[in-house]
Amino acid sequence: MSGDAGGTVVGTVERLRRYPVKSLLGEELPRADVTGRGLAGDRVRALRDIGTGRIASAKHPRLWAGLLGFTAGTAADGTVAITGPDGRGVDEAALSEALGRKVELIAERPPAATIERAVPEEVLARGIGEDVAFTVNELGRAAPDGTFFDFAPLHLLTTSTLGAAGAQAERYRPNAVIRTGGTGYVENGWVGRELGIGPSLRLRVLVPTPRCAVPTLRHGPLPRSADALRVLAAENRLVPLEGMPELPCAGVYAQVLAPGPIAVGDAVTLR
Repeated sequence: MSGDAGGTVVGTVERLRRYPVKSLLGEELPRADVTGRGLAGDRVRALRDIGTGRIASAKHPRLWAGLLGFTAGTAADGTVAITGPDGRGVDEAALSEALGRKVELIAERPPAATIERAVPEEVLARGIGEDVAFTVNELGRAAPDGTFFDFAPLHLLTTSTLGAAGAQAERYRPNAVIRTGGTGYVENGWVGRELGIGPSLRLRVLVPTPRCAVPTLRHGPLPRSADALRVLAAENRLVPLEGMPELPCAGVYAQVLAPGPIAVGDAVTLR
């Protein structure tokens, strides 16, 4: 089926999610503006480990799995507030005490900012509390300067992939969940192509999204689930970028070609 703006309709926007602070739980939105910096208000803050200088990320669960017990929300005036598991507001001191490491909330990505990423297969085999091997990765190689994205400013995930993985969307932290027909990992076929969403938003799909140990962790009320990664490791291993090994993947990263609004219910067209 062809869309009004050209291309083939491949789905509709079912959910929109924003994460004001990297690696914390986020918030559901009915609509948002999208610029070259991604969804407005997304990943505009991060926690920096004062001891190492690195950005705190649940990708290293032995140190930072506790981040996923805290929620970041955006007030009407644009300020970001963090609440704990009991719904009460917390500051840097309370976060540091709960996490067992001194952290500070920052609004600008330092030059050459890095995170630690535990080897997912080792986490699956040995558990999140073990001292497993990890890599040190630079943040945002395909994202605008100053942002706190892992790679690119938008992360898209389809209901077809969620059905194949048998997991909840919250575990994979997408910006948009797109309801699609068919089965399997359909967005694999979108890499290198353009998507149109709503009246004016245009995206280029860059690469499949490699998955780490994060989907297996407790996310607020959601319990741990090793299958959220194990199924992908068995069924959808891809090479995200040249020079990388095959990795379990779910969803795709995209960059913004033309900014515009996005809303739940918008048609998604593929060109």
